[in-house]
Amino acid sequence: MFKLCSNKMVSEAGSEVELLVSPGALSEHRRYLQDPIASTDLSERLRIICKLPLASFLLEGLKVYGSVYHINHGNPFNMEVLVDSWPEYQMVIIRPQKQEMTDDIDLYTNVYHMFSKEPQKSQEVLKTCEIINWKQRLQIQGLQESLGEGIRAAALSKSVKVEHSTAVLLVTEDILKLNASNKSKFGSWAETGHPDDDFESETPNFKYAQLAVSYSGLVNDNWKRGQNERSLRFIKRCIEDLPAACMLGPEGVPVSWVTMDPSCEVGMAYSMEKYRRTGNMARVMARYMKYLRQKNIPFYLSVREENEYSRRYVGQLGFFEASCEWHQWICYPQNLVPF
Repeated sequence: MFKLCSNKMVSEAGSEVELLVSPGALSEHRRYLQDPIASTDLSERLRIICKLPLASFLLEGLKVYGSVYHINHGNPFNMEVLVDSWPEYQMVIIRPQKQEMTDDIDLYTNVYHMFSKEPQKSQEVLKTCEIINWKQRLQIQGLQESLGEGIRAAALSKSVKVEHSTAVLLVTEDILKLNASNKSKFGSWAETGHPDDDFESETPNFKYAQLAVSYSGLVNDNWKRGQNERSLRFIKRCIEDLPAACMLGPEGVPVSWVTMDPSCEVGMAYSMEKYRRTGNMARVMARYMKYLRQKNIPFYLSVREENEYSRRYVGQLGFFEASCEWHQWICYPQNLVPF
């Protein structure tokens, strides 16, 4: 069993999983945690973590890569990074800090992003350490189907039920050119470039804008995975802390919108029924993607395989289907199974 010791999770057998404390993280006593290994700067470690998977394993480390980007840019969701060894790591897990995961049934917060160079060996790490709190409802996200065997085996040993779902991962060529440790900041939405003059002159009642947090309820009501109080809290944080855009309609209310999650995945995209197939979403996405490119912010998205219309649609925006798939494992301990 692992225990937290300084910045390392040390097992009784002597093996360890190193905890890379995120920049500016606070301890339980409100003191800033220090990285005791002074020879290697934390931001440099994070740069190495997010760079190697993409270089060596193409897109399979993208969930970790995107999470590390946000950690390096203010860490608004208070995440932390763990590796099994350093510098020759095999496995990376990103999770919220302990103080974030206080609600045992919050599937929007209790999220782990995972990448492994040897996913078939993930079972050993997951079964024998306390990295994952199996007493909570939680979800594990990754882009390696082979992680599933280890996750299911570890969950079975803890009497935890697992539900697995997949989606098509869609990326643009931009993602292969980015460095998650770059120093760019989100900046002002005024920097997204000049308006689409032709569109706005023809349709003056529509305006591209930053999505305001006051519309979190509207987004929540129309998000299939949401429509509850916990999803509302999550959406508010995404809109407040991460890039989110919309098209305002004639009444000054969003008619189309898009957001980003803590792993840089673009999602919750939606158009009100009255304004579908009018080009609003395409214009929102074009301006939104332009902003992300200007700021060197990684982005990608996932679409259910059966949703052929959306797959064709995002293809027209420059996305292509990656060689790996998007995977989600939702885990329920016996006393918290919802059905």
